[in-house]
Amino acid sequence: MAKPIAVLFDIDETLVHTGGAGARSWAWAFDQLYGVPADIGQHTSAGETDPQVGRGTFRAVLGREPSYDELARLYAKYLWHLAEDIWTSEAYRVLDGAEDLLQRLTNAGIILGVISGAMEGAARTKMEPGKLNRYFVFGSYGSDSPDRTEVTRLGIAKAGRLHGQNLSADEVYVVGDTPRDVAAGRAAGATAIGIASGHYGVDELRAAKADHVLRSLTEPFPGL
Repeated sequence: MAKPIAVLFDIDETLVHTGGAGARSWAWAFDQLYGVPADIGQHTSAGETDPQVGRGTFRAVLGREPSYDELARLYAKYLWHLAEDIWTSEAYRVLDGAEDLLQRLTNAGIILGVISGAMEGAARTKMEPGKLNRYFVFGSYGSDSPDRTEVTRLGIAKAGRLHGQNLSADEVYVVGDTPRDVAAGRAAGATAIGIASGHYGVDELRAAKADHVLRSLTEPFPGL
């Protein structure tokens, strides 16, 4: 198969494992603002966008819908703590094969972008200890839309603008570790590549109708 023109990567459990920095930072933000414990793992699931995580957890622990002002303060506290926590997270690591693949894609002249449910500030922060930001020309984030498919469409559109024309499904790949990533990639008109490096296995990603499934980024990458 021909090499893609653009490859768009999810971050959490696709490129890096933060060692729980995100969950700790959400918990700290809720404690600082409302004095309540908040475990996002009890109220959200992998692949949701940060706006979905924030709103869903708020509703679960406080029993009501947040106002826009409350969400703004919550996001600010979360990002502030994450920027500190990520550097001391003992289990933080770049996943096997990630940096080598990014380098090979870059050398092949392929445009690299981020497609993340995280807010832009959080997404970039999560990649900084691993020095992965330098590989990505652009990104589309949960701060652009709470809907994962819309985030993916926006990222594909940005890739097309950089390339100078719209990209077809065989020209743009979306890489992620959850069925939500796969579904969003397919719905947005891209080739969806599932990586069984997170909470979901090969069979679950195949069931989500990924076009290709890899056990890790150390395996041969389609189009390279």
